[in-house]
Amino acid sequence: MDQTRAIFCFDAEDYFSPEERPLMLETVLFCPVLRWMGRQMKADGASRFFVFCPQEYAEEVAECFDREDDVIISGEKTELLKFLQEDGAVAVFPCAQVPMELAGGSGYSYTAEAASLRESWSSETGNAVSGAEKLNGWTAVYRHNLSELELACRDVLVKRHMENGVRILDPGAVYVDPRVTIGRGTLVLPGTILQGETCIGRNCLIGPNTMIRDCIVGDDTEVNASQMTESVVGSHTTVGPFAYLRPNSRVGDHVKVGDFVEVKNSVIGSGTKISHLTYVGDSDVGERVNFGCGTVTTNYDGHRKFRCTIGNDAFLGCNTNLVAPVTVGEGAYTAAGSTITKDVPADALAVARTPQTVKEGWAARRRRLYGKK
Repeated sequence: MDQTRAIFCFDAEDYFSPEERPLMLETVLFCPVLRWMGRQMKADGASRFFVFCPQEYAEEVAECFDREDDVIISGEKTELLKFLQEDGAVAVFPCAQVPMELAGGSGYSYTAEAASLRESWSSETGNAVSGAEKLNGWTAVYRHNLSELELACRDVLVKRHMENGVRILDPGAVYVDPRVTIGRGTLVLPGTILQGETCIGRNCLIGPNTMIRDCIVGDDTEVNASQMTESVVGSHTTVGPFAYLRPNSRVGDHVKVGDFVEVKNSVIGSGTKISHLTYVGDSDVGERVNFGCGTVTTNYDGHRKFRCTIGNDAFLGCNTNLVAPVTVGEGAYTAAGSTITKDVPADALAVARTPQTVKEGWAARRRRLYGKK
């Protein structure tokens, strides 16, 4: 029967075991079980939800749903019966479950008419629900087998991605959150962990030893031995090895984010090269900018954060320090070893270092002072 409503009930033990995290809120492959269940029911056509749980967990429960979802969270039986006033089929989940059939597992979800549920749950004796039909394709979650369940779910999800055209070199060495999508032709190498609302494009190379959470990655992009969080990366871009993209970073197309580069809360324009040993924080970077090795945007004065702006086609020499807030104009250069504290006009060269002084014979005299040749 078609159901447009679903009821999720915390296990009875969750009411009496405050020292343990409710199973509905435990994570399986980085995703809260309740989040996983709700997403699956939405995909199956449900649009209204009731979560029967202790009030102390209401905030965490709400985070398992999207803001626009129609969700009632309550531990009051009267509220539950109100939810059932409207006739129609309702899906019921008496305990935490994952939406897949696993060997040796069993599911306890079922569908029933709202009227039958009202009659059963209004009774003091707890009559059986008449006309209930089992929902197939679900497996119950138990506290004692969370680890085994997680590995079994991992194998099923990885197999699904492979059946959809994703190449996974070693299925036993990759962990993929159920919320993740991966485009056809992408190769995922060992040691890769994909979490949250991550979307990987087509024909990418991800890994080895890479962790990506809540990111969007364009087509034909390579992420090698790096970590990325809450960021967007364009197409035909390379990240890593050993790069770190922190939240709120937007990296364009045909960009190079090389080894030991950290980007935070910044926009990086297409065609820009940040090859190695560089920190870009709180910055707006144009297209085709070249970052020399050791460049740093010094964005924090100990109290507040400030932004740097770097125009298209700028060239930053090695070991440049940009003391925010500062702007480097389009096509401008900074000399290697400069600390830039004032705006640089377009097409200018900024040199901010003391002239070199050479003292002939100084080293020899110093060695003699200490009795060395």
